Amino acid sequence: MNRLLVLDVVGLTPRLLAHMPRLASVGARGCRAELGTVLPAVTCTVQSTFLTGELPAVHGIVGNGWYFRELGEVLLWRQHNALVGGEKVWQAARRRWPGYTVANICWWYAMGADVDWTVTPRPVYHADGRKEPDCYTDPPQLRDTLTTRLGTFPLFSFWGPGAAIRSSRWIARAAEHIVAAHDPDLSLVYLPHLDYDLQRYGPSDPRAVLAAAELDRVIAPLLDIAENRGTTVVALSEYGITDVSHPVDINRALRAEGLLRVHKQAGMEYLDPWTSRAFAVADHQVAHVYVRDPADAPAVAKFCAALPGVAAVLDDTGKAAHGLGHSRSGELVLVAEPKSWFTYYYWLDDAAAPDFARLVEIHRKPGYDPAELLFDPASPAAAKRRAVTALLRKKAGLRYLMNVVGLDAGARSIRGSHGRLPTDSRDAPVLLCSDSSVARDRYSAAEVKNLLLRLAQGY
Repeated sequence: MNRLLVLDVVGLTPRLLAHMPRLASVGARGCRAELGTVLPAVTCTVQSTFLTGELPAVHGIVGNGWYFRELGEVLLWRQHNALVGGEKVWQAARRRWPGYTVANICWWYAMGADVDWTVTPRPVYHADGRKEPDCYTDPPQLRDTLTTRLGTFPLFSFWGPGAAIRSSRWIARAAEHIVAAHDPDLSLVYLPHLDYDLQRYGPSDPRAVLAAAELDRVIAPLLDIAENRGTTVVALSEYGITDVSHPVDINRALRAEGLLRVHKQAGMEYLDPWTSRAFAVADHQVAHVYVRDPADAPAVAKFCAALPGVAAVLDDTGKAAHGLGHSRSGELVLVAEPKSWFTYYYWLDDAAAPDFARLVEIHRKPGYDPAELLFDPASPAAAKRRAVTALLRKKAGLRYLMNVVGLDAGARSIRGSHGRLPTDSRDAPVLLCSDSSVARDRYSAAEVKNLLLRLAQGY
């Protein structure tokens, strides 16, 4: 049985791989293939397909979040592995090889997974509202070992305006320790760095190339360890990021049409999913539209199809064709045009926006918000001053708001997105493997599970 190191290098494409010689060498001595992704091409959905070999219609992860009808709430970035249906790759491996060991180092849905070692970002949420960086590990003592060796998990480098290489470096060094100390049969390692500047500035910006080179240097020691230990390396990506310039305010359009409703508290407007006839959960370049009365679906579909920036509206037939026919999906699924992406914004006046709109607040926003990667572009210097003031209040034990995120100015400044199926192989995900025996021109995301089992078997 062969040991495997599987690197999820977020956003890796052939264009970027050209600037990552150390990572590219894995494919040069082994093999390299185009990797067909799934719709939506977003983190939680694609990772779940990699690990189960199933499409969203079976594993149920229809996006990075969805409308939980049984709760009446939109929730993104949940973490419990029980949300993912289907047999995971390590469960299949244990049927063949009892005692098969697995380390999950920051892949999604890590909490509660039946693996041997788990590391995942998990802030400390204090009762007074403070949020402190930390991570969750299993076994629990692994947290103390890692933080003693590497420092506290750099949460504010993992996401937000300060997102940078430091978080990927910490994850890579944690992986090195776990591989050396515990020798898992399968090590899953998530490296998010390319997500940041490619969304901020777009893949055509020179900073994208710099980010790729920077990550390559961080990955190199981990690859060296794997090579020295005779571990088979697989490096893959969930999606490629492409240039965008047009945010589509889908919920504002639905509201203007009288389909989306809000309720107001303390002068702030909140999405009211219970009474809305239709609303969207925006997720990069895909949006699930939930329609309360199925009889309204054809009219809502016609309305959405006419909106600038919408390339396709998938009904039940379209969802089934893309493997999205699951009860968690919206009655309709929208796909953006190549240069467009969907905002979650539903207010019509910024004065009525909820206070969390200007925060890095991934769990309260009813949709994905890439503007969290930027200090408010309308006044970045003022946003940074507010951040400093907030930090001082935090250190003094006072309540604070880290209100640094721009609204429309932030959305208009985003230059990269993903979620659509790629139209150019140079912008598509890629798979590298150090074992040339599995060489093929192309793998689909649903074939990754069986590929890993084959590599573990050694034939």
